Amino acid sequence: MAVLESVSRLKAAAAITCVSLSAISITTLTSTQALAWEPTKSVEFIVPAGTGGGADQMARMIQGIIQKNNLMKQPVVVINKSGGAGAEGFLDVSGSNRNPHKIIITLSNLFTTPLATGVPFSWKDMTPVAMLALDNFILWVNAEQPYKTPKDLVDAAKSGGANSSKMGGTGSKQEDQIITAAIEQATGATFTYIPYKGGGDVAAQLVGNHITASVNNPIEAVAQWRAGALRPLCVFDAQRIDLKEPIANNMSWNDVPTCKESGLDVEYTMLRGIFTSPGVNADQIKYYVELFQKVRETPDWKDFMAKGAFNTTFMTGDEYKAWLAKTETTHKGLMEKAGFLAK
Repeated sequence: MAVLESVSRLKAAAAITCVSLSAISITTLTSTQALAWEPTKSVEFIVPAGTGGGADQMARMIQGIIQKNNLMKQPVVVINKSGGAGAEGFLDVSGSNRNPHKIIITLSNLFTTPLATGVPFSWKDMTPVAMLALDNFILWVNAEQPYKTPKDLVDAAKSGGANSSKMGGTGSKQEDQIITAAIEQATGATFTYIPYKGGGDVAAQLVGNHITASVNNPIEAVAQWRAGALRPLCVFDAQRIDLKEPIANNMSWNDVPTCKESGLDVEYTMLRGIFTSPGVNADQIKYYVELFQKVRETPDWKDFMAKGAFNTTFMTGDEYKAWLAKTETTHKGLMEKAGFLAK
């Protein structure tokens, strides 16, 4: 009897211990869940540009992917705030302290707008979340023209005299004109820069031989390349585009050399990144990083990246901040030499 009674007491003690450990595990789990964060209301997705442009298209693509794949419980609402070359959108987010329900997609106006206009904001006034991709730029010419390399184009610009070579692009003191200025600084050639409303207009002007060259994004001129009307000379990225499916004349994007390997020492890509409000906490940043990692894994996103011939580099944390600091310095140097800085 004494032995049985001892065994019973041991079983009871063990049961109590198990219950206690279970209670501890549940308490720990609940505490861990309480530390995690997710949106509790609609998330405003600010686009510091107008409707229909590259940033707007990407934001709405992301919105659709999130909804289609149920990646968030709360809705994402895209809001365009393009005033002041995007300053309206950046000032909205930078002024929304500790508001994790507001994110913004960026392009190079993150750097160019404050430098060119003097509007007092910086990427440091917001919280970096992630680099989603980098937009590529291609040096394009009309396929009827004799230029086969960047050197051919530069030599013609040098020998033709003032205003002989016209470079088409979108916007003033922004990406396309900054690349044009960088080409001039690297080669000593002179181009007359002509701004148009959009990349489609630029491609049409080049097809019509109204301009000599352009620095359009791949997606803005791929149809004309496929039709045999335009010729890509080089890509301004540090590496070739990693897409080997034939586009035109048995050439793929990967067959287009980098400008640097073609003798034109100019590199430029445009940020497609995400920021949120200043003062948000680590859990809130982590939530958005993980959200965009999920977005990037979807077939729709991968198809979008391939169609646009994007550089699909992804960065977060200190690596992303270091890239931002370096790129800001690069823009300042290029714009200062070109006389684009606000006075």
